[in-house]
Amino acid sequence: MIKIIIVVDGMGGDHAPRAVVEGCVQALREADIKILITGRESEIMAELAKHKFDKRRISVLHTAEVISSNEAPVMALRKKKDSSLVRALNLVKSGEADAVISAGSTGALMAGASLIIGRIKGVDRVALAPVMPGRNAPFMVIDAGANVDCKPNYLVQFAQMGKVYFENILGVKDPAVGLINIGAEEEKGNELTKAAYPLLKDSDFNFVGNVEPRDVSNGDVSVLVCDGFVGNTILKMYEGVASNIFSMLKADIMGSLRTKAGGFLLKPVFSRFKKKFDYAEYGGTAFLGCRGICIKAHGSSDAKAFKNAILQAKNCFDNDIIGKIENEMK
Repeated sequence: MIKIIIVVDGMGGDHAPRAVVEGCVQALREADIKILITGRESEIMAELAKHKFDKRRISVLHTAEVISSNEAPVMALRKKKDSSLVRALNLVKSGEADAVISAGSTGALMAGASLIIGRIKGVDRVALAPVMPGRNAPFMVIDAGANVDCKPNYLVQFAQMGKVYFENILGVKDPAVGLINIGAEEEKGNELTKAAYPLLKDSDFNFVGNVEPRDVSNGDVSVLVCDGFVGNTILKMYEGVASNIFSMLKADIMGSLRTKAGGFLLKPVFSRFKKKFDYAEYGGTAFLGCRGICIKAHGSSDAKAFKNAILQAKNCFDNDIIGKIENEMK
């Protein structure tokens, strides 16, 4: 018996609706779910016609409008009530769907998660919480861009929510929590980190102190807490460095016959390494703190990324991540 209904913004992302539809069809093969796609019905139906699937498990809700990434998020939510994103968010708010996924405007999705779905009691700000590959283990940066200005108690809440997610979705018991800072010493940092440190230290989770940016990617600390300005800078820097390293390696390997031969022998190693940094493998980024499961897929998501974002949403549902965060915040 299907227990979960996932609504997907069919018009969000660089490759919508083609990649959205293909990802939804792939997800049906791997999970017992029902999917509702919002967006321009004629375009979505044309893409669905290219695939074989159980028609009882995918339905389409026609919407006339689309929110673009260059629109002011809150204004767009207010003006475009019949957009694919707003209709999707309202379905979660009303309980007609259990999770929402979009590769569209991050700002609009974040605003909608707070203003339409609503925040969990005790949560002051919804936070963007990507899980990234580390040298020793995956790690989470929270917040990664939803709140560029924060109060110290927000960071404590981010730590609480990140802890719950890591324990239940990644299976790490009592994950280490750290505060991203410019030095390891307790007295280092700006006003925010200095004020947040004692609050985190006095909390009942495994707080290990400050973590310098050079140590973030080790993966030794599972949940790394910061304001959205710092978190988004780290996220984009990390993506950029990884992309440039791959490009530089490829250029050097292709530079001569000798290096090409060596590269051919090491191809399996490079493939495994590249897979670790492929956002499509992770699916999407959870917005933690809202009263429904909300997953932000990468703007350039392909079908594989959408499929994994849908499976990620199901994993959150199966593990009752919203209920457990609610209990933690109490």
